[in-house]
Parts: sequence; structure tokens; C-alpha cells
Amino acid sequence: MQHQQMKSSERLCFRRWSRKSYAVFNSLGRCVRIGVLSLSCSILVLPGHGQEQPDSSLKVTTDQEIDLDEVVVSAQRAPLVQSQLMRSVQVITRAEIEQAPANDLAGLLEHFRGVDIRQRGAFGMQADISIRGGNFDQTLILLNGVNLSDPQTGHHTLNLPVDLSSIQRIEVLQGPGARVFGPNAFNGVVNIITLDPGMKQISASVSTGQFGLAKASAAASVKTGRLHQYLAIGGIRSDGYTDNTDFKNGNLYYRGILPAGSASFDVQAGYTGKAFGANSFYTPKYPDQFEETRSEFVSVKFLPSGKLNLKPLVYWRRHHDRFELFRDAAPEWYSTHNYHLTDVVGGSVNWMATGKYGKTSMGADYRFEHILSNVLGNPLDSPRPVPGEANVSFTKAYQRESMSLMAEQSYFLNKFSVSAGFLTHVNKSLPKGFSVYPGIDVGWQLSRPLRWFATANRTLRLPTFTDLFYSGPTNIGNPDLKPEEATSVESGFKISYSIVKVEASVYKRWGKNTIDWVKFPGDEKWQSQNLTRVNITGFEADFEINFDNKSKVRIIRRAGLQYNWTQADKKSDGFTSLYVLDQLRHKLDFSVGHAITTKSGIDWKISWQDRAGGYQPFSEGSFQDEIPYNPYLLADAKAYYNFRLMQIFVEVSNLFDVMVMDHANVSQPGRWVKAGVKFKLDM
Repeated sequence: MQHQQMKSSERLCFRRWSRKSYAVFNSLGRCVRIGVLSLSCSILVLPGHGQEQPDSSLKVTTDQEIDLDEVVVSAQRAPLVQSQLMRSVQVITRAEIEQAPANDLAGLLEHFRGVDIRQRGAFGMQADISIRGGNFDQTLILLNGVNLSDPQTGHHTLNLPVDLSSIQRIEVLQGPGARVFGPNAFNGVVNIITLDPGMKQISASVSTGQFGLAKASAAASVKTGRLHQYLAIGGIRSDGYTDNTDFKNGNLYYRGILPAGSASFDVQAGYTGKAFGANSFYTPKYPDQFEETRSEFVSVKFLPSGKLNLKPLVYWRRHHDRFELFRDAAPEWYSTHNYHLTDVVGGSVNWMATGKYGKTSMGADYRFEHILSNVLGNPLDSPRPVPGEANVSFTKAYQRESMSLMAEQSYFLNKFSVSAGFLTHVNKSLPKGFSVYPGIDVGWQLSRPLRWFATANRTLRLPTFTDLFYSGPTNIGNPDLKPEEATSVESGFKISYSIVKVEASVYKRWGKNTIDWVKFPGDEKWQSQNLTRVNITGFEADFEINFDNKSKVRIIRRAGLQYNWTQADKKSDGFTSLYVLDQLRHKLDFSVGHAITTKSGIDWKISWQDRAGGYQPFSEGSFQDEIPYNPYLLADAKAYYNFRLMQIFVEVSNLFDVMVMDHANVSQPGRWVKAGVKFKLDM
């Protein structure tokens, strides 16, 4: 009955099933039309794959012929099938995550095209993520579509309550996304999708390795009546690879799909806690640093049914941070540690409709950010005690709120598609109190395997509380900072033919009021400033070949080669840049998966990275003249054997034991060997 009631403009025609001539749909000898696909909290979703709750809004307004293995993308506000894609989006699936030689999210993202992971500690204890020559404050992080970015500092962006064992897939939108996702989606968006509640599955894993490494996790996904639930717990610890690099981390995560008549609520909550020795993290003058962070969050999203496609969302996140410049034996002049308590409360509502002119979507987003601190903000009238700490008080506070209004219209005409929209952002820090950030994306299907696309977008990023206020032994904040803005353009093509996929693009970003920490000759402290203009030019290329569906190929399952180049038109002449001008100039990634037998294999990830910019080495109690970063080759490998219910594996990171320095004066670990067991039972 539902199929009979569908309008012809809402039909999607499938003539082939994953390109296999023996497929069931092909054997029917007719065109099968599907009017409703699945999307709730991702920027990518596989049609027909029941990972997310149904969304009746996802109605494709064309009879365009596509393959069922194409993905649906909402890099625009309105989701599109892959053959209509007008943006550059990468995705890594659950199978690839399980096979990758990585133990943490940062190690996994290290090998994404255009992604720069700069680590200070091992296993993501503090990892900064940036995309396309940006910095760590310019990338937006979503968990099942919920904004979990930290307004205190982007250093806390990856303090998330999930580990790799709980992730179904990861989606990376490259390039600005402000008109879709709001402020701070300056250079890209990373959306992490957790495992589906209600799969009736339990899993567990344990591993160990050098330097006292121990890691364990357990999870259960069950369906009780109509209630779908997922619960995961995990932890990791190590003695550290050198002095004062020990760490421990624990996560607890819950997600439930709660029925409400024919609609449902998507509820998630999580907790994560980290404590780690921070050897020279922020200054080599005082190497005995230590940091402890805790984060809690909860979100509730309503998933409607019927024709009224109105989706409200509310969320809350709290982050605790204690930073110790001296872990032990502090000098007399050192009075106290740094304490911060950040709260973020937000809500949004989104609406989408399909009509004769395409897809129309609108949304509104409200976000309130507040911090209590003894370092950041304006003086309090009266001190407030720090939770869990004796005889310590917050003496400063700061808050800000903002409102965003978004709208987008997508049109489809045969093989041509266009999507245009804008973000109106209301914030007191903007010169007029508000500003408009428009954008347009176009695509043209030149032939069945070949698609051309181009985009032009304007975007913004608000300064963090650290940018505004942090002043200490080595830093001076700037409360007069302006939001940074940019205009970006990109053009490229995508080829998808049989088992081969190719993508290449060029992009240009004109940045205005770019925020960076800089140091001038003779200065002892870094200062946060708006650099007048910083323009970035880049090129990316990606070649992938996947033999997984070809039973005759055994030696190689899949292989990939990715390259990206970026260049800034401003160099740190006359001053030293701490972040903005130290982008990856060249990055070449190679990956290959070997199938030794039907149950075993080896996966390799190799990355050659050449970073622009330089740093001042610290020796004999003082900083020396600036030197450039040295390029390096980073290789990781994983060997595994699969039994019926479990997998045993051995992983080696930094296989060639090279010296890696992502940040000034902070050396990363050399070769690190780990081994473990994973267990999974479908009930």
C-alpha cells in the first residue's frame, strides 16, 4: 500500500545490485523502485542497511538510475545519493576499522586523506585533528550528529566517551561546513557513528604491549521488546615510553532508541576520564607537567514519523580540566594548578521537505557556553569551590551564547545538480552582531562513472576561551580577538568504475583574521593574535582498488594511495607560528590489505609527512634559533587470525622506529608492539 501511494517524483530506480549480474533484482527483469531510505544522525548512510532509524524525509526526487551500493550523503543539509554528490566526503566502515593497525581514534584518522593528526602523547592522550591545512580549533567533531566540540580549547576535541570497538563508521567532510553544521566547521567535519543498538550482540577485547600497556573493553547491544540499547565500557593504561608519559583512560557509553508510538527518541550518554604525564606538552622549560580531564554528556533527539519531518535535538556536555605545570616538587613561585569547568548546553530543530523543485531544508541552532576557571575569564564577585578539590576555588568565569539559522535548497535536473544555502549567525563578538555565510555546490554527471563537482562557501570560527584569556608563564591571551572567517572554493572529479575509485580536487581558502599563537624575536611568551590574512592552496588525489568482492583474488584484498599538498601564502618571517603556518605541506599515504588465508591477513598503513614551518629547539635552559620540521615515514602493521567467535592479533606502530615530532620539542614513541584477543557473539 505504501509503495502504491508514492509519487513518481519520489521514486528511485535500481537496475543493478552491486554490479553483479546474478543479483536477485536483475533476475526479476524489471526496475525496482524504492521511495524511502534510511538516515538519522549521519552525513553518510548506506541505503537498505538498517544501521539507523528510518527517516521518511529521505525521498529522492528523480528517476535517475543508480547502483544500490551507492551511499546517501548529507554534506548538504538535504541528503543526496552518491551519483548526485557535490562535496568531498570520506568514510571508513566497521570492517576497515577492525582490520586497521590502530588502537585509538587518532591513530585511525592519521591515514585519512587531507587529515593532519598532531600528537603530544601516545594513544590519543592529547591529539589535535586538523583538515586541509587548518588547525585543531577549526575542525568540528560530531558524535551521532551531536556537536561535542569544546569551547575551552580544541586540544580537548577528541576527549570522547567511545573507543574504536564502539564505532560503526567514521565520516569526514573535507572543506568548510558552516552553512550546514554551524560555526567552527571551518575546514571540515568528523562525524562518528556508534554501533547500532538492538543488534543482539556482545563483544569484548583485551590487549597488552610494551611499556606496561594494558587495554580492555566490553559492549552489549540488545533489543528488549521495542527498546534498542547499546552499552560499552573500556579502559587503557601504560607506564609511558619515556619519563612522565604514563597515562590511563576510561570510557562509559550508552545509546538507546526509545519508541514513542510510531516515532522514537534517540538517547545517548557518556563519560570519559583521562590522566596523563604531559612531558613538555606546552613548554619544554617545565617538562614535569601533568593533566587530568573528565567529560560527561547526554543528548536526546526526536525521530519523527509521517509527513511532518521536524527533528528537535537537545544536548548538554560538561568538561573538567586540571593542568599541573609541576607534577612534583613545584617551586615557591608556583601558587596553584589550573582548574577549568566548562558547560555547553545546546538545542536545534531541523525540517526538510521534498517537492517539485527539489529538496528544501531549514534549521535553527542555539548554543550556550560557560566556563568557571582560576585562569580563564573575567573576575567573579565571589570565588566558587572547585568540585572534588580541597581548598581550591574558581575565581573567574565567562559565558557566551549564539544562535544560528540555516536554509538550503537542492535542485536536480537530469545529470546536473545544485545546492545553495546560507547560515545566519548571531553572536555579540561579530562586528554587527550577526553575519551571513552563504554557499553553493554544483555537480554534473558527465558519464556513468565520472562526476565533476565544484563548491564555494564562506565560513567562520569563534575564538576559544584559551585564545581569549589564557595568560601564564609562557602565554598571553587576547580578549579582543575577532572571529576568523574564510571564503573557500573547490573543484574536482570522482570516478567509480567496477572495483576502482578515483577522486582528485584542488581548493583555495582566503582566510581573514586567522587566529594563531605567535612569538616575535626576543619575546619569552606566545601571544594570541589575529593574523591579517592567511591563504591556503591545496591539491588532493585518492586512488582505491577493492578486491573484497572478488573471490578469485586472495593475496590482496584492497589497496589505496592518497596524496595531498597544501601551501600557505604567509610564512613565519619575523615571528614563529605555533599552529597556523605549520600545516602538512606534503602527505602521501599508502595502505594495503593482504589476505593470507580465508581467516588471516596483514594490513599495512604507511604515511610520509613533510610539515611546513619550524620550531625553536630548547636546550641548555634556553630556546635556540628556529629550525624546520624534518619529514618522516610512519608505518603501522597488523596481523590477525579469525576464529569462529574471536580474533587474535598483533600490531606494530612506528614499525621502522623513526623519530616523530608533531609538536615542538615533544618526541613521539618509537616502535611499539601490541597483541590481543577480540571476542564477538551474535545472539
